[in-house]
Amino acid sequence: MLLGVDYYPEHWPESKMENDLERIVALGANTVRIGEFAWHMMEPVEGEFDFSFFDRAIERIKSYGLQIIFGTPTATFPAWLANKYPEILSSDEYGHQRAFGGRRQYCYNSDVYKAKTEIIVSELLRHYANEEAIVAFQIDNELGHEGSDQCYCGSCVRNFRRYLNTKYESIQLLNMRYGTIFWGQTYNDFNEVPAPLPTITTHNPSLQLDWARFRSDSINQYAKLQIDIVRKYKMPHQKVTHNLFGGFFDRAYDQNVLASYLDVVSYDNYPVWGGLEKPLSPAHIAMTHDYIRGLKKQNFWIVEELMGAQGHTVIGYLPRQGQAKLWSHQAMARGCESLLYFRWRGMTKGAEQFCQGILDADDRINDKYTEAQTFFSDVKELEDVYNSEIQSDVAILYDYDNRWSWHNQPQSHAFNYTDEILRFYTPYHDLNIMTDVIDLKKSFEHYKILMVPMMQIMDQETIERLTTFASNGGTVVLGFRSGIKDRDNNLYFGENPLKSLIGSEIKSYESLGHGVIKPLVGYDNSNDNLKTCSVWRDLIEPIDSETILRYEDEFYGSYAAVVSNKVGAGKVYYVGCGLSENGMHEIIKEIISNQGISPKLTPEGVESVVRTFDGGSVEILLNHNGKIIEHDGMKLEPYGYKTIKR
Repeated sequence: MLLGVDYYPEHWPESKMENDLERIVALGANTVRIGEFAWHMMEPVEGEFDFSFFDRAIERIKSYGLQIIFGTPTATFPAWLANKYPEILSSDEYGHQRAFGGRRQYCYNSDVYKAKTEIIVSELLRHYANEEAIVAFQIDNELGHEGSDQCYCGSCVRNFRRYLNTKYESIQLLNMRYGTIFWGQTYNDFNEVPAPLPTITTHNPSLQLDWARFRSDSINQYAKLQIDIVRKYKMPHQKVTHNLFGGFFDRAYDQNVLASYLDVVSYDNYPVWGGLEKPLSPAHIAMTHDYIRGLKKQNFWIVEELMGAQGHTVIGYLPRQGQAKLWSHQAMARGCESLLYFRWRGMTKGAEQFCQGILDADDRINDKYTEAQTFFSDVKELEDVYNSEIQSDVAILYDYDNRWSWHNQPQSHAFNYTDEILRFYTPYHDLNIMTDVIDLKKSFEHYKILMVPMMQIMDQETIERLTTFASNGGTVVLGFRSGIKDRDNNLYFGENPLKSLIGSEIKSYESLGHGVIKPLVGYDNSNDNLKTCSVWRDLIEPIDSETILRYEDEFYGSYAAVVSNKVGAGKVYYVGCGLSENGMHEIIKEIISNQGISPKLTPEGVESVVRTFDGGSVEILLNHNGKIIEHDGMKLEPYGYKTIKR
């Protein structure tokens, strides 16, 4: 188990290093992360490499018995590189070249930048190839973050056209698949195909989806370039990782592809950030961990865990006493097996001077230090628990093609992809049922329940897999707009391919914008515990299915909103609207009862996770409330946690 801090010794006088390392060890840490933003120190002049500072730093770090995660420094290239080779800089959608001065301003398709990346990463790895203290190499930093996933420069446009030429082979096939006959957009040559730059109205949806796929391929191939170099030189005990960040459904690359290249996935856990007046909900934070765990279907690392208020220009919510430690325990409960805090000490200069660390600018031991210290002490006693594999009966399925399709055609002003994932996820979190969040392409036969929201793009293979799953006794819950599009992002012509699976026809639909809420009633006309819908509603006409909820509407009251259909030994539910929380909870309770899954009931805001390992099982209780909560004869302090051996 790696426990530690993100340490940037180059930010401070070397004379401070001894005192820093003494206090880091006293914190209970065994690992530091270094090097990820220090390209200029390693190559101050083109072709002249100097690792002497990090040589000295590593020797001192080793003398304190600490291990090291070393980052390749490509997220922040030196000014001389941008000055000599300005073509490496990315461009926004308006053709403005991004200036040197922030970070990740490079173009993933720049041949010059890729060549310079190969050089610096190779030099770094050759220099430290035999350094036993380095336990992992982290490639780059938060790939695609802060808008760096998009570039519209000439190099990207040329590579996009090559990508299309390789995929479609003939322009005639592309025209047919895209339907470019519409609006007279037919191309004679791949060089006529535009990037989706600003235009009047909007671009062809198939073009937009292919652009997203191309962006994803560009980022993942750039990552693989570095990973291949690291693997060429690294020692057997050294792992390869990369630190992903929150908001992954808003990024233009499929992180499952990147994860497949890594030994272990790392995550940067920030439940609150600059400008947020309150943290993400406990369910939202939990969902991010379940997503990260699902990328490789194995436990993960956190290499940046928030400790203190954060923000570059606007500062966010200050975690209450014990709250950051609680988030750390929540991460461990849900699959984190190694954790480092960001950062050892807040920086007094530069863009992140308002990002608090464990220590502040006054350099004094404080309550945050004590929180981190007690956390490290607590988790060391449960290493066997946190190294154990997590098994779930429920999976939330997502698909990046669908995410990108919805991004360009949200269809409702009230639509938000992450919120819709959470609509399907939150009831399980509230009932303390562990859930995996996984890509549609992964194996799902061993689950009992599949939650499938926003899967508007669905091919015949997927439909057959879901049908087989249900026929064998599983439960499938589909969300609104399911199965309306093919993999080219075009609407199916003719009968809805899901008709037999859901036992219903979708007769029509209506977008419900911001603030539009429609009432629902049960099939027996009961409106006890009033349920509502928002965002969207499909008007469902049952054929073989059973109506669970229908619209209470003078025009559309004859249509169902939620139906269930028996399929073989299992059942398929179709939730044709943005169903309210109480409605989703009621359906989920019915489903888990039918599948023999028992919930763990706790007071509101108290999360329970049970981890099973060779020595038995442990229940981890997490109180997300800012007040004392009584549960099972125990007192949980505000933002407190307890472990109970079962």
